[in-house]
Amino acid sequence: MNIKGLIKTSLIDYPGKIATTIFVGGCNLRCPYCHNGDLVLTPNNLKTYTESEVWEHIEKRKKLLDGICITGGEPTLYDDLPDFIEKIKDHGLLVKLDTNGTNPEMLKKLLDNNSLDYVAMDIKNSREKYSLTTNINVADLVKVDESIKLLIDSNIDYEFRTTVVRELHDEENFHEMGKWINGAKRYYLQQYEESDKQIKKGFSAYDVAELLRFRDIMNEYVGKVNVRGVEDY
Repeated sequence: MNIKGLIKTSLIDYPGKIATTIFVGGCNLRCPYCHNGDLVLTPNNLKTYTESEVWEHIEKRKKLLDGICITGGEPTLYDDLPDFIEKIKDHGLLVKLDTNGTNPEMLKKLLDNNSLDYVAMDIKNSREKYSLTTNINVADLVKVDESIKLLIDSNIDYEFRTTVVRELHDEENFHEMGKWINGAKRYYLQQYEESDKQIKKGFSAYDVAELLRFRDIMNEYVGKVNVRGVEDY
């Protein structure tokens, strides 16, 4: 695992849990609003954490931690992810995986092995705007379709989520995304926040009232819908 970031204690990355968050370098998408652009574009310029450092930290704090969140970047690009997660499980901790859903083969392997306790999968936009939103020519969304189905059919906790950007998302997009994940357990809208590390500038956020309007649209399709990134919603 190419570990490029470590938040030793997080109260927000794993819902309802105290976690350590591990960031891996590299991603197969290039979402222009991504706030972890350095992890995506120039991971080799960042400090590398050895697995020994990670295990040493976990040993020190495992009595205080509920679990580990693995994010990025895109963790499913790493062939050694299953072995890494197995070692976390050996420490008696829960595992949350953040993924863009483009590697259903890895996701299925982890689910079949009961390696995951929570998965957060990004739904970047409607099908028609996926390439625009990811800045990659996504001609075939079959893999994303497979990952959506895997999670909906699974018995673990999961969420789908979308970072909402005024220049990329509109009301119709949320109707289309709702139809796409119809019947899902949980969905979060995440308010866009500008970062000095994002891949491209020039984006803006919707106000709370507009986010709540999109939430109401998604409520037509998903069991539980919330807005993340603004208080008390």
